[in-house]
Amino acid sequence: MTKIDFNDRMLSLGLARVSEAAALASATLIGRGDEKAADQAAVNAMRDQLGKLDIAGVVVIGEGERDEAPMLYIGEEVGSGNGPGVDIALDPLEGTTLTAKDMPNALTVIAMGPRGSMLHAPDVYMDKLAIGPGFKEGIVTLSMSPAERVSALAAAKGCSTEDITVCVLERPRHEAMIAEIRSTGAAIRLITDGDVAGVMHCAEAEVTGIDMYMGEGGAPEGVLAAAALKCMGGQFYGKLLFRNDDERGRASKAGITNFDRVYTRDDLVTADVIFAATGVTDGSLLAGIKREPGFLTAETILMRSKTGSVRRMTYRNPI
Repeated sequence: MTKIDFNDRMLSLGLARVSEAAALASATLIGRGDEKAADQAAVNAMRDQLGKLDIAGVVVIGEGERDEAPMLYIGEEVGSGNGPGVDIALDPLEGTTLTAKDMPNALTVIAMGPRGSMLHAPDVYMDKLAIGPGFKEGIVTLSMSPAERVSALAAAKGCSTEDITVCVLERPRHEAMIAEIRSTGAAIRLITDGDVAGVMHCAEAEVTGIDMYMGEGGAPEGVLAAAALKCMGGQFYGKLLFRNDDERGRASKAGITNFDRVYTRDDLVTADVIFAATGVTDGSLLAGIKREPGFLTAETILMRSKTGSVRRMTYRNPI
């Protein structure tokens, strides 16, 4: 069979449609208090739209293992089957709780790259660190303490540590880290969910006011965040964290042999990717779905790492 090249330019608009469809489908469940229904609506719409793309796609970051998820599970084949072989990383609704409670920064997120270009991250935690573009490689590292990272970034920016803002997922496990960051005088933007958006904020610090992201979150979301930063620019570091032998077994099953490896952005996503995200609820990156008489409006960010292009698109859908 002849290999078909990954045509990111032609596929990018199709990917935006996938993201938009998921956001629009979950819009009716914003603020309704039903996380599962919101997620299922997004999954169904995303799967339907993926089926219309001329790709031979495999979901490498998805809704869990085959037995755990009815659709868009890891390893599921999607697309028409006629087209390039691609890896797909997705979160049909990043922020199910945010959607159910009508809180900011719920997104639908999807990334696509050539087959074999994305780490098959197991469903475990990952220690994450991210900063935006324009800095020397390695000015912050996972081996540094949180305070050292803040000081290093402030020095690189030529500002006081008090001028640095760090985004952190609000969890009990982060209490000591939060205290250490605040001891430097830096500010913290706490988020309740949605750490892909949290990492993306770093790439547009002048817009979002966030300079750095750090903390422990899901490893699959780390791959999605790395895909976004590959397009937007910026540094990302991640190390898988294991709580028990079952989680190490999951990593082994995914082909991971070095459990202590620190992954850079380009280790997690090794080739050019396209990335799309659509706002579900209003946030610092994207406007949420707006309901107006006769139609819904969605805002999508569509990016290609090959060219560094970033498009912001508004889609108006009659209802």
